[in-house]
Order: sequence, then C-alpha cells, then structure tokens
Amino acid sequence: MKIGIVSDHRGIYLKSKLIEYLEHNGYEVVNYGTNSAESVDFPLFAIELGKGIINNKIDFGIALCGTGIGMSIVLNKMKGIYCAKISNINEAILCREHNNANVVAMSADIELENAKSMIDKFIKTSFLNEEKYIRRNNMIKDIENNG
Repeated sequence: MKIGIVSDHRGIYLKSKLIEYLEHNGYEVVNYGTNSAESVDFPLFAIELGKGIINNKIDFGIALCGTGIGMSIVLNKMKGIYCAKISNINEAILCREHNNANVVAMSADIELENAKSMIDKFIKTSFLNEEKYIRRNNMIKDIENNG
C-alpha cells in the first residue's frame, strides 16, 4: 500500500516521524513536501497530494498543517478527494466506515503516539458499504459533480 503525506512548515517534525513509522510498518510512503521549516503556501503542496490520489499513484493521503483545517479545505476542493479533518481515533474510524475518506488532515500539534494510532485506524478501517452510507456518499458526489 502506498501512502502519500504532505505538510506545511509547521508539520515538518510530525511528518518526518510519521514517515519513519509508516515505512517501519511496511508501507511505501510518498512525501509531497514541504521539506523545510521555511514558511510556505500550503495549498501548493496539498494539490500535489490530491493529484497523487486522483492519478492512482497513492492509496491514501495524510495532510498536516498547523490546524489541519487549511489542508482539508484545499483537498476537498479537488474532485475525487474526500478529506476528513480528524482529531481523535473515533473520527479516524468513522471517516472511513461512513464517509469512505481517502485523505485525513491533522493538526501538526497532535502528540506523536496519538497521531500514529489515528493513522493506523484510518488505514486499516474499511468502508462499511451499507446502503445508507452508499446513498449519502453518492449525494456528496452529486454535489461535487453538479454543484
């Protein structure tokens, strides 16, 4: 499985630790930047992660910034990207089970062990594929396609 990861300048430390963790656990990781603590315009990097999902170069994405909010906004503007801004393990599970999210966004301030647990749950949880969740996700896709 290929996991894409992106951060702004505030997410550099957490991103480096998550890359180590994911690779240690057998995942192939694609780093979409930034790779510097110098202030950057995060949308430029978020777009690259989104393209990785859209072009089937990665299976899931992780986006880190100061709050996780900016990254999630950018990614959710891209057709085919379903990014959930998560803050806890329950949200990591439910965004997959109910919403079939393919990207999670998190605050760079989340404690490392908590971030690892959330990422594990996100990656290992499957979409429930029940009629009500399919219907609701199709409604989201209709909005995406038709405004």
